[in-house]
Amino acid sequence: MGAAHVPTDSSTGSSTQSAGAPGGGAGGSGSGRGPHPGVAERRAATWFRPDIEGLRAIAVIFVLLYHGGVLTIASGGFIGVDVFFVISGFLITGLLIRELSTHGRISLPRFYARRAKRLLPAAGLVLVVTTVLTWATVSQVQWRTFGGDIVGAALYVVNWVLAGRSVDYLAEDVGVSPVQHFWSLAVEEQFYIVWPLLLVLVGWWVRRRASERVRPAMAVGIAVVVVPSFIVSLLWTNSNAAAAFFVTPTRLWELGLGAMVAIGAGLWQRLPRPVSAVLGWVGLAAVLTSGVFLSTGVAWPGYAALWPVLGSALVIVGGFTSGNAGPAVVLARRPAVWVGGLSYSLYLWHWPLIVAATSLWGELSAGQGALVALLSLLPAWLSYRFVENPFRFAAPVARSNRLALSLGGNFSLTGVAAGLVLMLLVPGANPQAGQAAGAAVLHRTNTQSAQPGSVESLADVEWFTPEAALAPDSVPAAYPQGCQQDQTDAEVIKCEYGKQDADTQIAVVGDSKALQWQSAIEQIAIEQSWHVRSYTKSSCAFNAGMLVNDGEPYTTCATWNKRMLKKLQENKPDVVIVSSGATEALTDPDDPGSASTEAMTKALVKQWSALTEEDIPVVVLLDNPSPEQSIYECVADHPDDLAACTFNRDDGIARSAAPEQQAAADELKQVHTVDMNEFICPTDTYVPVIGNVLIYRQTTHLTDAYVRSLTPDLARRLVPVVNQASQ
Repeated sequence: MGAAHVPTDSSTGSSTQSAGAPGGGAGGSGSGRGPHPGVAERRAATWFRPDIEGLRAIAVIFVLLYHGGVLTIASGGFIGVDVFFVISGFLITGLLIRELSTHGRISLPRFYARRAKRLLPAAGLVLVVTTVLTWATVSQVQWRTFGGDIVGAALYVVNWVLAGRSVDYLAEDVGVSPVQHFWSLAVEEQFYIVWPLLLVLVGWWVRRRASERVRPAMAVGIAVVVVPSFIVSLLWTNSNAAAAFFVTPTRLWELGLGAMVAIGAGLWQRLPRPVSAVLGWVGLAAVLTSGVFLSTGVAWPGYAALWPVLGSALVIVGGFTSGNAGPAVVLARRPAVWVGGLSYSLYLWHWPLIVAATSLWGELSAGQGALVALLSLLPAWLSYRFVENPFRFAAPVARSNRLALSLGGNFSLTGVAAGLVLMLLVPGANPQAGQAAGAAVLHRTNTQSAQPGSVESLADVEWFTPEAALAPDSVPAAYPQGCQQDQTDAEVIKCEYGKQDADTQIAVVGDSKALQWQSAIEQIAIEQSWHVRSYTKSSCAFNAGMLVNDGEPYTTCATWNKRMLKKLQENKPDVVIVSSGATEALTDPDDPGSASTEAMTKALVKQWSALTEEDIPVVVLLDNPSPEQSIYECVADHPDDLAACTFNRDDGIARSAAPEQQAAADELKQVHTVDMNEFICPTDTYVPVIGNVLIYRQTTHLTDAYVRSLTPDLARRLVPVVNQASQ
């Protein structure tokens, strides 16, 4: 789950619920003047809840410990954001419903002005500083991606950016975003767009019906959002937990539950003190135990999220009448209130600092991570004292909604500009790209002292294509065309190219290692008048076993393989070309710890033999050598020392799937192998650039630029094998 949690807006600077408090719905300790409301906020004093500030402080500490890696104490520290969602839903809805009850309407300009001056100045400052930290500490290969994240954070859509990346196979080697924690800000901002509009609609409804009361009508309106959101959360988490974690529909119910607590304020105020005290303590126990005992192995935010969410709601409900008999005796103490008031700034600052420290020093220990999180108190307090409060409580800003909105908008635009600048700093395409020979240089008469593809040849490399930072984009057209099935779906999809009515029908089957050859195979198909159908699925080798994906049995891959085999047996292509990168399968399909290379070999034999028994020959494109590091990132970090990015050829082949593929092929008569590795690594040591072309992109994949340069070599090896096999 990673760095995915941040307390936001009304869940950070205040516990006031007063609609009339200067500076928006943020008074009390949010004023920066201790646990008592300031002069300008006395209208909010009646509604100040110091126990909520203390609850916020607990959530803050949980997330800091979690992000700092102190999992022995806070393995479930990610629940902090769920706590803040409940608090935000409660406070914001309470503010709006009182305004609607008092004035009969909600002022949207005033509401959004409060949000703008409360959130955006600090967020804009952090995004600018984060941009500088990213530029200074993170490899340039990540700049464009992270610059886009910063733009998304400034526009409050980064949660959708992260959700999309979580299911994007091409993004698997992207590092942790320095603004990943902004995802919850994005969820809340989207909530703030929808929620007041819903309540405005409720107000219109009530005004048209004199007998209708505000709170019951609002409860119905909120239920219309909460119930579907909870159902969506259960379904989406079950089908794709990685994306479900970030998206707004799976989180609205948490904010909505806080809103329901606000709707029932009159009821909670009539609870007997002993009852409310028990509810409060039970709720606090639920929050604490969920933060301590939950772990990232739990699919989130499905039904398990009820644990901290309901616990938070109970703390708030109990706090209405329990007084010091309830958790307020602990939560309302001055240190807890102070930390709760600072939480928005603290969470804005801590994660970029942790990411920067990790980039500089490598994986942080729990102690180092906790120390960095603790040190973030300094910039958090400084920005709170000299940025947040001055802008938030400035008299001109308090008097003018237009000025407040303009101020916030300008800070957001500053964040957008910072992200765009980082993206523009990425080197563009090399103008000499068209002159790159790639693998063709291996066939030229050597007029230089250094053998092409040798370590010595790197001394002559003055430029190469694609630029290291652009290597992840050097992929075949099959990706933007949607030719590869993702990891969550088992439906068989295909793409076709070559001559439609060709005499030779070819099927290309496998994972992204098969798809990486698409550009070359397509060109060969055109030249040879083949008709090619491509069937690939992310991280899914064509095999009869069970693979592992993200530590769990890869069930959609197994289902896809069964469907794929049936389709091939029905269509009976002349040849099936397969390739993949998986090296292990499970001995026990239900035990992710039972993976072995022997099981992989057997799974390949079983699947391929099911074709050969139907007289469908198989041609295996052996997997290419696997490096131990990200080659293109190494090249970006060592542009003047490419030799730092080499590795031993035999070791690379041993790490790849080629040994298992060759062993399986040796057991079957109608299975043929094509080995292209001598053109990828022609000497005992792999080098990152041959013929001015960078060879590797994402993880162990070849750049499309180099694959295209290999087309003549692949044709010389593949065409005779296909012709022989198809006869």
